[in-house]
Amino acid sequence: MGKRISIHDLRRMKHKGEKIAMLTCYDYTSARIVDQVGIPIILVGDSLGMVMHGHDSTLRVTLDMMIHHSRSVSRGTTGAMVVVDLPFGSYSASDLPLSLGTARRAIAEGGATAVKIEGGRRMAPVVGTLVASGIPVMGHIGLTPQSIHMIGGYRVQGRGDEAGERLLAAAKTLEEAGAFAMVLECVPAKLAKRISEELTIPTIGIGAGPECDGQVQVWHDLMGLTQGMNPRHAKAYAQLADTIRGAAAAYLEDVTAGSFPGPEHSFDFDELMDR
Repeated sequence: MGKRISIHDLRRMKHKGEKIAMLTCYDYTSARIVDQVGIPIILVGDSLGMVMHGHDSTLRVTLDMMIHHSRSVSRGTTGAMVVVDLPFGSYSASDLPLSLGTARRAIAEGGATAVKIEGGRRMAPVVGTLVASGIPVMGHIGLTPQSIHMIGGYRVQGRGDEAGERLLAAAKTLEEAGAFAMVLECVPAKLAKRISEELTIPTIGIGAGPECDGQVQVWHDLMGLTQGMNPRHAKAYAQLADTIRGAAAAYLEDVTAGSFPGPEHSFDFDELMDR
């Protein structure tokens, strides 16, 4: 078993100028593959609500769902840091005992290394409480899908000087509270660069330009599995939907035609008795 990536390893990577790759993952088989190629951080994202369960947003995701998927991912890894999203409604700055209980379950039952929470300066007490209890916390600012009804849809955040200063202040506040890294989602590239330069912790961008300390993508977008419109910030490195569709169609044709299974896929009683 290899040594898992730690929060200290990530900080060293930032200081050395080494870019950090993070990828979402939701199951054991995919996690094994991601871990084997050496990606340092796997995020069990609440995006699983959409890509794995067919919901229209992350707001339907429960803590039990996150723990279920986190267990599978954790069992499939030996080297990657596993970070799990705390889902909508499972943490709050006005209910720190709830937040701590949620995070403890996510770590103890889900097997993750760290948790990720969404929100700016108002989430500093949550970050501080969890870190003081020994739970590493990754922050997430900019476009925060759990607050989609408050921010008015899926749109770039931090546009304009005033909004940009608020995001920078939020990032610094969360760092001071103890966050070990910060996701910047759908933030103007120049602002993301400035935040990355002014923080001592790594920034992980998604739709935030190339100057962040690292990048994160959704597994299904990366593999070309997403059906329909892909986000502008996503890049498909394969077209597995076409490959899988072709394999399923070929299987259907073989079964319908009676050509599968063949003799090489079947067991003969006399052959088994001879063994």
